[in-house]
Amino acid sequence: MPTTFEEIAAFVADKPFATAVIALLGLAGLVLAYLILRVVWRALAWVVSRYIAPRPIEDVLTVVAASIATGVSAQGMWRFSGDVLGLDGPLRLLLFAFIEVAIITSAVRARRNMRENFSAGIDGIAVWALTCLTAVLSSMDARSLPEAVFRLAAPLVAAWLWERGMAIERHRIRGTGRINWRLTPERLLVRVGLAEVSDRTASEVDAHRRLTRVALAAKRAKSLREGGASERKMRGALAKLDKAMDQAVEHTGLAVDQGRQEALLAQIAALYNTSALIDADPRVPWEPEADHHPVPARPALPPALVELVQDDDEDVQVFDTTPQVVDTAQRAALMRSARDYWDRQIAKGIVPRTIDIAQEIGLSLPAARQYRALWKLEPEAHALIEALYQQHGIVDTGAFPAIADDGRMLTTKS
Repeated sequence: MPTTFEEIAAFVADKPFATAVIALLGLAGLVLAYLILRVVWRALAWVVSRYIAPRPIEDVLTVVAASIATGVSAQGMWRFSGDVLGLDGPLRLLLFAFIEVAIITSAVRARRNMRENFSAGIDGIAVWALTCLTAVLSSMDARSLPEAVFRLAAPLVAAWLWERGMAIERHRIRGTGRINWRLTPERLLVRVGLAEVSDRTASEVDAHRRLTRVALAAKRAKSLREGGASERKMRGALAKLDKAMDQAVEHTGLAVDQGRQEALLAQIAALYNTSALIDADPRVPWEPEADHHPVPARPALPPALVELVQDDDEDVQVFDTTPQVVDTAQRAALMRSARDYWDRQIAKGIVPRTIDIAQEIGLSLPAARQYRALWKLEPEAHALIEALYQQHGIVDTGAFPAIADDGRMLTTKS
């Protein structure tokens, strides 16, 4: 064959027909190579788009790493089949990786069982059993201890990666993990008080604890006073209450923060009425009651309240006047809503009646009357009530009628 440019030129001049044939064959070879590369490229693109792209990157890396580990295991079985079993030639090529093929088959069956029955079943156990078998057989032909350890580790790594891939798919199908550990670092930190179970900030946690100290100190002082404790014990309890209140005002903004004021009142109310839990009668919701009769949602007003309301207010419907059984958070929310409604009406020059607060917020009449008795002593509300008395001689009873003749509305109407 010509190698230099002069030899190639001489070969072309001497044998033009052979040169043309060689050129055509070379061109056909390039076209065939291009077509083969194009088919291979499209096949790879189809495989990537069909099987690789939809999967998360961790699943792809798991398959790649498990394939490498399986290859290392198969290489160990190749040496074992030649050195120990004496296989050679095509027979060795056909039989050396029978365990690896069985492992892959069991893994595919286990994945199918997972998708259909939500469990790997016996095939999952077979994967680990065959993996341990091929690891032991591969290490038996090792020439040194490090090589034996390596051949033992490679199949186990492949099985572990397969197990983790199955766990991810199990979690994706079920939506939950296989087990929930009762002993975790997070639970230990919460147990010893170094972590919070909620997403509250440090300032919110500190404020809650300081308000709780005030509520507990108030309950302690109240219990001692009702129990007839000695003066020394009362002084100590009051001193603790005063200290807790000072710290709460200093560090939580209790004097100006209405939300924390209501939270403190809610805690005190809950602590003062713990004895009411003894008389609580919670019923099982599915227990049938023979004498059950539906209670109207909006009963008529009691006689004592009807006497305080004018005739034009008799058609106003209010919520149930019986004491409401609500939790601390709900009670605080109702108090905030009632306070917001009171402030809006006072800003308009209107003094809401007890019935107005109860109907607007959904409070019981005793609770609405209690809140109104406290809030009407504030300067703005007191000035409106005083003007009502000076101009019309009406004494505030919590249910005085509307004044509409001069256009000045002191209450609301439904």
